[in-house]
Amino acid sequence: MSIDTTPPKPVTSMSDAEKTAHIKKVVLAAGEDLRERHPWLRRQNAIGASILAGSLLGMLACGWLYYIGALPAWACIPLVALFASFTHELEHDLIHLMYFRKNKVAHNLMLALAWLARPSTINPWIRRHMHLHHHKHSGTESDLEERAITNGEEWGIRRFLMTGDGFLSILLRLQRAPTAKLRLRMVVRGLIAYFPLGWFHWGLWWFFLSFHAANGAAALAGIEPGWSAGTLAFVDFTNFMVVVLIGPNVLRSFCLHFVSSNMHYFGDIEDGNVMQQTQVFNPWWLAPFQLFCFNFGSTHAIHHFVVKEPFYVRQATAGTAHKVMREMGVRFNDFGTFRRANRFRERAQNA
Repeated sequence: MSIDTTPPKPVTSMSDAEKTAHIKKVVLAAGEDLRERHPWLRRQNAIGASILAGSLLGMLACGWLYYIGALPAWACIPLVALFASFTHELEHDLIHLMYFRKNKVAHNLMLALAWLARPSTINPWIRRHMHLHHHKHSGTESDLEERAITNGEEWGIRRFLMTGDGFLSILLRLQRAPTAKLRLRMVVRGLIAYFPLGWFHWGLWWFFLSFHAANGAAALAGIEPGWSAGTLAFVDFTNFMVVVLIGPNVLRSFCLHFVSSNMHYFGDIEDGNVMQQTQVFNPWWLAPFQLFCFNFGSTHAIHHFVVKEPFYVRQATAGTAHKVMREMGVRFNDFGTFRRANRFRERAQNA
């Protein structure tokens, strides 16, 4: 079955709302055509549960192989990050109630397991409220989800550090809060959102960095640190966790946040106008980043038009979606977003 992508009237005379409706119609038809050809795709709950189980088993297998010395750290870290990236897509779908919508126990169990696989992230039940708000008001000042991953910030060392570390993202934005009360609120909200898994993840990460930096500085100064046996035992545990869980999620988070923050527009778009919210961001050089966020830059813009398609269907219908999105004027690979701090227009146009 071929999908008719012909617009109802000339594109130049269509409003953004009409373009959005046309894209949605074509993408939905492509998804339905895919399900007609592959009826097993209608078993959405089973597919989601299977992907989650396979991802968790893959992460555990990599950890075990590293533990017994059969897998080196340089291979374990990217492999675990790859498996964890599937659990991020599953959590995103779960936030939109795509799996076990009528079975709260199974639904919440999947959310909890996906969070355990990615302890660098905030509580998914809290994220649900932020993410649904993101869809209603994407790219506006109230879009906390995108602001938290640096969307709208000028590019530099500060943004680079914020992109990979959720706690740093909060701390480095405090100076811009106009009042002490607001700064306190930002810290408290961040601590609540990351409790308890984020505390564990980022606490171990910063202990790992601090310990090895201190050891390196001591070695350069010719000093032999007198670490206790308990400290060294904890360092061994930390080193292991960094390879099998912490490091992979730092890598995965950085790749996802880099792609997501630069494919979403921020600050000068019309509230609710989907045509202005995202671009398709898939240049060849972004492939290493896309690998650890399930091709997010290429497919997430589709999700803004059709929210209820699971990530694997969105990937399968991306060819059709990209064709109609390009015809309707959705931007592709707009590298000016780096210069404009993710604004939709040039500063002169905004002025």
